[in-house]
Amino acid sequence: MSKEFNITSACNPYKNYMVDISNKFNQVKKMIDDARYFVINRARQFGKTTMLYTINQRLGEDYLVLRISFESMDDKSWQDSEAFCKSFCQKIEKVLLSKSTCDEYINYWHNVKENLASIEDLSLCINRFCLKCPQKVILIIDEVDQASNNDLFIKFLRMLRDLYNERIAENNYQLTFYSVILAGVYDIKNLKLKIRPEDQHKVNSPWNIASEFNVDMSFNPEEISTMLIEYENDVHTNMNISEISNEIYKYTSGYPVLVSMICKEIDENFGKVWTIENIVNVVKYLINKDSDQFILIDDLLKNIEIYPDLKKIIRAILLENIQFDYTVNNTTLKLAKIFSFIKKSKSGKIEIHNLIFQQVLYNYFITENIIANLIREPNKNTYIHNGILDMPLIITRFKDLMYQEYRQRDNQFIEKQCRLLFLCFLKPIINGTGFYYVEPETRDNSKMDLVVTYGGQEFVIELKVWHGDKYETDGKEQLAEYLNTRNLKEGYLVSFSFLKEKDVSKAEWITEGDKKIFEAII
Repeated sequence: MSKEFNITSACNPYKNYMVDISNKFNQVKKMIDDARYFVINRARQFGKTTMLYTINQRLGEDYLVLRISFESMDDKSWQDSEAFCKSFCQKIEKVLLSKSTCDEYINYWHNVKENLASIEDLSLCINRFCLKCPQKVILIIDEVDQASNNDLFIKFLRMLRDLYNERIAENNYQLTFYSVILAGVYDIKNLKLKIRPEDQHKVNSPWNIASEFNVDMSFNPEEISTMLIEYENDVHTNMNISEISNEIYKYTSGYPVLVSMICKEIDENFGKVWTIENIVNVVKYLINKDSDQFILIDDLLKNIEIYPDLKKIIRAILLENIQFDYTVNNTTLKLAKIFSFIKKSKSGKIEIHNLIFQQVLYNYFITENIIANLIREPNKNTYIHNGILDMPLIITRFKDLMYQEYRQRDNQFIEKQCRLLFLCFLKPIINGTGFYYVEPETRDNSKMDLVVTYGGQEFVIELKVWHGDKYETDGKEQLAEYLNTRNLKEGYLVSFSFLKEKDVSKAEWITEGDKKIFEAII
């Protein structure tokens, strides 16, 4: 059986091309060896299930791993304690059967499930089983989010906590599960906020025994390359593995399923041609894919609609250049982190997690504004000649449009909307052929660097608010330095002026050192 790239469920090293996650696994194993209880809470399709599969496979000799999931627990299982305990025991029994464990253990859980009436009864059964078992027992529960808003789950967590504290008091680690791992999108503390009464949720946490889970589950370029090396050994495409790994990371920031998606598309639908150009083509395809066929993006957009405050913050980060320190003490920012909308930048600020999410969210806000008739769509044929994009004309026409239609509007409104208005104007022109993204690490409170690719050409456009001649000079110097890093000779500087009493409007080519800059002040 030939291997393939996997974008659903857990990765199997015998069937799928996989990133080498040994370093991540070793960090998790240390937590288990240290008898930790912890929660692997990451966004959807972020490698949780694959990590649980790996734990189950690699620790089978040293530990008895009992891996169950709450995903298939029906409503009846949550009706009362007796039904829950019976369902829990059935899941443990099923796991033991799959492991071909000795009949004594299987029969134990088969028999006790008929006589359990309470969580306290289940606690005693766990005591007895763990004391009998010569191996250290690990309990893994996947999809714990399915238990949200259920008081029985809280009672179950309290029972596990009480057993944990009992083993500490008695200095006997065999009194209960040696390690417990819960996995889901939400941290247990966040579930607690959902299901506990408002006057109780700040005290007496049912899961205050859990250790912090600080393992970075995203893939760095070196880790991505391990998967491509395995693939290249089989397929022999002569790709530049280092170059391709870094380019994939550039657009995904190592989000596991996005990494695999790009690889899968190139392998199966883009002729196995592993080039930077093809990675950009795949990224464009994914961004424009129907969200109904792209579960991760569908979730992204649904959560934007469900949580209005989250939508406001994402809009502020993307379009108003408002910067937040990555402290994530705010409830809405915690949600953004839970959903992996955001990550910590090199400067310690919040930024959108990856360029694919960034582009999808820009398109979302652009479409929203176009529908609201903030700006009319231009005729793209006016700006493309023989397949070449006329960026100076785009900027000039946009400047004219802003002067004619927005000059008399409220300045504060326009200042917040100016970047969005430019993207609304640009997107229909390059749509289908071109691509754009914002360089997050070059942004500050006053500017946004936009990179546009079209027909093999690359355009760097700096958008900023005009604050006078000195800032204008600084902007030219910064843009020239940035063009050097990209080996470009030409760039574009668009400054938005809101001084109605002074007309500084212009659009012209200027020189800055050895660079040509098309400068427009609107």
